[in-house]
Amino acid sequence: MMATELFAPHRLDALHHLRIEKVGELMDHVALLARDGKPVNVGRVAFTTSLNLLSRTIFSHDLTSLDDDSRSGEFQEVVTAIMEAVGTPNLSDFFPVLAPADLQGTRRRLAKLFARLHVVFDAEVDQRLRARDAGQPRKNDFLDVLLDVAAREDGKDLLDRQTLRSLFTDLFAAGSDTSSSTVEWAMTELLQNPSSLAKACNELEQVIGPRRNIEEADIVRLPYIQAIIKETFRLHPPAPLLLPRQPEATLKIAGYTIPKGSRVFINVWAIGRDKDVWDEPEKFMPERFLGSTIDFRGADFELLPFGAGRRICPGMTLATRMVHLILASLLHQFKWGLPAELERDGIDMEDKFGLTLTKVVPLCIVATPV
Repeated sequence: MMATELFAPHRLDALHHLRIEKVGELMDHVALLARDGKPVNVGRVAFTTSLNLLSRTIFSHDLTSLDDDSRSGEFQEVVTAIMEAVGTPNLSDFFPVLAPADLQGTRRRLAKLFARLHVVFDAEVDQRLRARDAGQPRKNDFLDVLLDVAAREDGKDLLDRQTLRSLFTDLFAAGSDTSSSTVEWAMTELLQNPSSLAKACNELEQVIGPRRNIEEADIVRLPYIQAIIKETFRLHPPAPLLLPRQPEATLKIAGYTIPKGSRVFINVWAIGRDKDVWDEPEKFMPERFLGSTIDFRGADFELLPFGAGRRICPGMTLATRMVHLILASLLHQFKWGLPAELERDGIDMEDKFGLTLTKVVPLCIVATPV
């Protein structure tokens, strides 16, 4: 259903105007911060933009606002905490007999975090059901599609309230956190590598020019911007171990026996830093992708930020459209610099491991309109 109703190419094309609108709101917000001399929390504003894009697509309205830092911050903190808890090694995974005891408190912690999101989602569903009962016009968004399925006789068991909660949690957590962390890491690496930043800005100046905003159709003419995103995926994959897989039958791979029911992790973080695959793997070098056919859509096993095969991330197409558009727009409309303390102490590059890979210290930098 996500593939046919939410992330299908025709659906994404139809919502092109919405992505442009959300990125435009982001640019206006950054311009206000720049005017007032305030730093930009890159991860936070990218998270809010991605969150509102999803909420407009699913619920037909924004869940928060770029001007409401406390509410968007609360959403981000909950999502980040969920990703950290889910990504933390759990004794129960290795010794299932211990699962009922919840020795690490992971299940209790996740239940509290999920409950905070479920309150929001339940309110959206209840409000829409009341609107339907009152005969109000349909929104024809993803929530209407889901409720139509749930109303069918054969859909009652397929989409009950708990299933809707889980679906929305997956969509909002994965869709907003991964995109925002990629934009934040890309900006971090560019500020650490001024020559790469200069090349990106020069490409934007030559291809786009100063008098118009970037459109999605422009991205194909920006190979260096595309290379920056690929290099960011390589060094800082949104999900460093992807999602765990479980074989339905015992199988052999490269001489190794993988028992049925095993939990299998793909370490794409290590693949991206393998010196047998990449020259100078620890170095941020977008040029390695210029003229290269390596892509991130699942066909090249050197670069698998979204996985591969039938279980590839269904939101990959939307995520990559937004990440490219946000990064290119930020670089096109603003010059970027470090506040005094970062000029003195340098940017903290430490990451925080979880289901997603985020920065320990948020990137807060200074924007100046071009």
